[in-house]
Amino acid sequence: MQYLLLIYENEARYATMSEADLGKLLGDYRACTQSMIEGGQFKAGNALQPTSTATTVRVRNGKAAATDGPFAETREQLGGFYLVEAKDLDEAVALAARIPSALVGSIEVRPIQVFG
Repeated sequence: MQYLLLIYENEARYATMSEADLGKLLGDYRACTQSMIEGGQFKAGNALQPTSTATTVRVRNGKAAATDGPFAETREQLGGFYLVEAKDLDEAVALAARIPSALVGSIEVRPIQVFG
């Protein structure tokens, strides 16, 4: 079964990180991703640009409107994702717990809905 692991944390944290700390974090992410690839669970994944680059689209009464930024103000922002193959929720949760941002933010685990 496929699961989407949504990575949430406070993106303002990156502005205060030293180059050494940022380098360590990126290395931790590379190692995490590599272990998922080697384990056969990795399907896709990527980091997202900051929420300041986001555009939210709504269609009301047949008219599309685009606004800058995310839909809601929150303490944690969606910063990236992994799409993984896991035998069950327990395995998906174990993979999510290995993601470096789980130490300071949260990882939402969502099963992929298969239609038809």
